[in-house]
Amino acid sequence: MEGIRQRGRVPAFGGKSRDTKSARPSLYAVVGATAVPAAANVGTVYLVGAGPGNPDLLTLRAAKVIALGDVIVYDRLVGAGIMALARPGTQRIYVGKARSNHTLPQDGISALLVRLALEGKQVVRLKGGDPFVFGRGGEEAELLAAHGIPFEVVPGITAANGIAAYAGIPLTHRDYAHAVTLVTGHLHDGTMDLDWAALARPRQTVVVYMGLLGLPILCHELIVHGLPATTPAAIVQQGTTAQQRVVVGTLADLPGRAFDARLLPPTLIIVGEVVRLRDKLGWFEPEASAAVARSAARGVAD
Repeated sequence: MEGIRQRGRVPAFGGKSRDTKSARPSLYAVVGATAVPAAANVGTVYLVGAGPGNPDLLTLRAAKVIALGDVIVYDRLVGAGIMALARPGTQRIYVGKARSNHTLPQDGISALLVRLALEGKQVVRLKGGDPFVFGRGGEEAELLAAHGIPFEVVPGITAANGIAAYAGIPLTHRDYAHAVTLVTGHLHDGTMDLDWAALARPRQTVVVYMGLLGLPILCHELIVHGLPATTPAAIVQQGTTAQQRVVVGTLADLPGRAFDARLLPPTLIIVGEVVRLRDKLGWFEPEASAAVARSAARGVAD
């Protein structure tokens, strides 16, 4: 990758280059059950956070890496506007996951990254949000390190930060919340295995990723473990994009409100007194944003 990797050297953390030869695996590296011949120069894998959905929130480093990659291995939540930054001819491999529908198991994705790097390719592993916040980037980095594959982590704006901001809900506020807790809301055998006592502590904000299906369980358990049923809560669909929808209620009525609104994934749930501030701080109007985007597109076309 010109400007990123030259003559077998890749940028190390802090901007200095390091030689990959000493860390290079043997001629044949076993990936899963497949022996893969190592290229003369092993490629680098970039674990890139694509942010919460809006292409304007992509970091400069992420945009640069996407534009220079040989192959992009990307998730379901990466928008078309971000993929458009790739060079023509860049190989694109979709490995997106939806509930009960995984294109490729996680072990297979990690093995794929190793194989592509051993072929000498510059690999962009593109994920929604941040790769180290519920993005399984840590698992992928572990396997890369075990095989001596050079890698770089490019942070992204995680959904909790970006979507809360676009919903007009500050995650912390001196008057309402002194702490933030991030959890995933995936159901396992119809239940959520979470530390409910910790989540029900006062003066904190709880942010739940991927919790739409389990929303009734979430709200019920928080009430059972001590939070008032009147605690403000919100659920945001496709936050930061022109399709953003925000439903606000309380722990008692949010599941019903979300059902009536017919929300669909991806969503983010925010629980806590900070949700009260949305009425005053809500600034993002998706329809207005879409109109501005259409106007800008017409200007380019003209």
